[in-house]
Amino acid sequence: MNKSLQYLLIAILLLFSLQGITQNETPKKDTVVQLYGVVMSADSLRGLEATSVIVEGTGRGTITNDDGVFSIAVLKGDKIRFSSVGFKDKTVIIPLNLKSNQYSVIQLLVNDTAYLPATILRPRPSRAQFERDFVNTQVPADALEIARKNNDAATRKALMMSMPADGTEAVSANFRQQAAKTYYAGQVPPQNIFNPAAWAEFIQAWKRGDFKRKSSSD
Repeated sequence: MNKSLQYLLIAILLLFSLQGITQNETPKKDTVVQLYGVVMSADSLRGLEATSVIVEGTGRGTITNDDGVFSIAVLKGDKIRFSSVGFKDKTVIIPLNLKSNQYSVIQLLVNDTAYLPATILRPRPSRAQFERDFVNTQVPADALEIARKNNDAATRKALMMSMPADGTEAVSANFRQQAAKTYYAGQVPPQNIFNPAAWAEFIQAWKRGDFKRKSSSD
């Protein structure tokens, strides 16, 4: 027999054998199974309400009723995870060789004990130290005190000077500048240094003390 023919037969036999192994190892999960049952605590056999019954990898699930009873449609080979607050999670797998389209379980969940770090409470050494710490404790200002400070005239003035102009103010200022340039187009704009009214207003402001430097107490 020709060697090429032998190699071809061997390749065909290997192909059929691998196909059979693959079919045996990964059967199709095309059968819908109605999964139902009850979830109870392992110590007292009490029905656990609001227990999450999640089909992993699918985003589907349900919760148990007041008696711990549940029912959900799944597929063969699905992993079902039972989760409840205060209990350890439990996962079951729907058998692939299940002959019926119904599968019932009685799932017991074990209490999950959480150990918190130890906290030691000690009294203060003396009354004098308690009074000292109580007096020196910084109490944060409440909302009313914060509002009172923000409404202070000096605070509002400082905030007004530090805040940039918003869109409306910037557009209005730009329009005023363009209007002034257009109004005095082709001529020299008037200078207030030669305006007697402006000088009179400056002198009155000087007499009123508008240009005096305010003391730090003000």
